[in-house]
Formats: sequence, C-alpha cells, structure tokens
Amino acid sequence: MNNVRTVSDTKRTFYSLHTRPINTIYRRVVEELMVEMHLLSVNVDFSYNSIYALGVVTTFDRFMQGYQPERDQESIFNALSQAVEQDPQRYRQDAERMQAIGKSLPVKDLIAWLSQTAHLDRDADLQTQLQAIANNPNFKYSRLFAIGLFSLLEQSDPEVVKDEKQRTEALKAIAAGLNLSDDKLNKDLELYRSNLDKMAQALIVMEDMLSAERKKREQRKQQSTTPVAPPTSNE
Repeated sequence: MNNVRTVSDTKRTFYSLHTRPINTIYRRVVEELMVEMHLLSVNVDFSYNSIYALGVVTTFDRFMQGYQPERDQESIFNALSQAVEQDPQRYRQDAERMQAIGKSLPVKDLIAWLSQTAHLDRDADLQTQLQAIANNPNFKYSRLFAIGLFSLLEQSDPEVVKDEKQRTEALKAIAAGLNLSDDKLNKDLELYRSNLDKMAQALIVMEDMLSAERKKREQRKQQSTTPVAPPTSNE
C-alpha cells in the first residue's frame, strides 16, 4: 500500500490550517512554493539542511513582501511548513543562524568554506552538512537550496551578487566544491532574480491601481456630500 502524500493532500492540509483567503497576486507564489516543498519532501533522496531552510525562508519573505494584512504572513508561512510536515520554527531558526554566519564572514572566507577549500571553526552543524552534500552522489539539489546559497553570499557582501562576473565565479567555486552543476545553479538563480523583478513590477502596478481606486472613491464621497445649490429663480 502506497502512503506517500499527494500534492492534493498537502494543499488540503494548508487550507485547513490557514483559512483566510490569500490575495490573488500572492496565491500563485504560495502554491508554487508549496508544490516545490511537497515534491522535495516526498523524494527519497531529499534531506533537510540549513541552507535549504534559508532558501525557503528567503523565497517566502521576498515574494510575500508587502502582503496585506501583514499579520497573515506568519499564519501562511506556518501553514506552508506544517502542510509538508515540517516545523516552521526550525526553518526560521536555521535561516536566522545562516544569515548570521553570512553577515559575520568576509565573502572570500565564506566562499572558501562553502566550496570546501577551507574549513572554518564556526558552525559544526553546517560543516557536517557541507561535507555530507559534497560526499553524497545522490544529493537532491533544488532551486530552494540554490537560493539559500545565494542568500548567504548576499548577507556577506551584497555587491558580489550584484556583479555578474564575481557572482558567476563564486557560484562556480561553490558548485565545484559541493559537486553540483554550476550551470544549473546559475540558471536557477537567474530565474529567481528575474521573478523577483517581475513581482516588484506587479506590486507597483497593483499599488497604482489601488491608489487610482481610492481616489475615485474619495471623489464619489465628496460628490455625494457636497450640498446641491438650490436653483435660482428668474425674476
């Protein structure tokens, strides 16, 4: 008997946990992330790690920026994590730990550590995970893992990820050290950056539409409250 959860099971769980409607522009983001996390969670070669957690949290936080009501963001994230049978607090805590590591290291040291050309006595758990990834021919690479690596570099030195040459060289070194495809890594991150730009543009358009609608409402309100002058009689 096959008891592997289906995408429908995961979606059903999510919507039973977060019962408020999700704003249209964000619904696709949430569902795509949910499906991606689901497919990884049921893959036999997948194993959770802190860099993947950072990728999940970064993706969610970046694409859900500006979501209203803001208080719903936490509920959506918690439901998303629980729907794939994971602990949302674990994701958040591991992501915060990774961000702190990124911020505390010069980018050259971080690249050397991630590419396994140098071992830093900073975080034994991450060191073990990096070695396990490099030595596992069946490691289940994912776009979310790539985003986690990108976010680590971004925390250490934002200018490196903005500069195409430096970014490409850094990713090539990391991919070689962890036995990953640098071509796939670069393609996934190009798509991620492109989607962030599209989302930012969509939010600007949405804000313009909402602003125009607010102005129309205010004008209608003013017109309805403006007293109508009585007709002047002709003498």
